[in-house]
Amino acid sequence: MRLILNVLWFVLGSGFVLALGYGLAALICFALIVTIPFGIASMRLAVYSLWPFGRTIVSRPDAGVGSGIANVLWVVVAGWWLALTHIAAGIALCVTIIGIPFGIANFKLVPAAFWPLGREIVELEG
Repeated sequence: MRLILNVLWFVLGSGFVLALGYGLAALICFALIVTIPFGIASMRLAVYSLWPFGRTIVSRPDAGVGSGIANVLWVVVAGWWLALTHIAAGIALCVTIIGIPFGIANFKLVPAAFWPLGREIVELEG
């Protein structure tokens, strides 16, 4: 079932478009050198947005104060509007019965889009 949902998400549910957007943001961050940690976070979001079903985001216990400070900067610059965009897309998708799984996938992206550093993507069991 996860494979079917992931393929439909990729083709119909904006997975490819999200991944392109996060990937482009990552390339810009890599080019600016100082923002490389944000580029890594953007790449993590790009990979997760390509194939979200069967995976989840968890906090890393070894994340330090630096990631917290960088997350505050991320929220000010990009995190709040990314999170709002995922919330709006999730609500719009949940209006239709067929779109509910894709709306839930957008809601799963909200915490990572809002506060990405100090998190990692893990495969779900089963």
